[in-house]
Amino acid sequence: MNPLKRRWLLICVLTCASSLLACGYQLRGMVQLPYKAIAITGVPTPPMRADLQTVILTGTNLKIAISPKDADLILEITSDVSGREILAYNSNGQISAYRLNIRVGFRAFDLSGAEVVPESEIYLTRDLDFSNSTVLATDVQQAQFLSQMRKDLSVQILRRVSASAGSLKATRF
Repeated sequence: MNPLKRRWLLICVLTCASSLLACGYQLRGMVQLPYKAIAITGVPTPPMRADLQTVILTGTNLKIAISPKDADLILEITSDVSGREILAYNSNGQISAYRLNIRVGFRAFDLSGAEVVPESEIYLTRDLDFSNSTVLATDVQQAQFLSQMRKDLSVQILRRVSASAGSLKATRF
């Protein structure tokens, strides 16, 4: 590459980087919660429980308590339902797309019983194209979509708990 093109490329890269810094872009980082330990109770499916535990251990400073008695915060999963519905048919009347959905109901409260997050629900959907010629690949893709959706839900639940805990901390004197 000649020196003129190299300088032009360097100027473009620096311009893009400085514009990102100027706009205040920042990675989310860890979720800050004013608690030491959390217990997950209720009826989460085993994959949802595993994803919640992974997100808690990697994205917060909390420890996971086995018993709710040992926890400062109790996260109760009241419902965890996933499914798929037919989204579209092709000209031959065969299914050509599905919509995957997961609905998780939850609430969070501390040991004194004070609600940190009242009964709430998060609902995620993803559209999935389907072809009869690639059924196995579509099944693998569906499993990957559901796994990613559960991880997204876990992060959203923790962010909602963090936002509510922060507002509670600000209102308590």
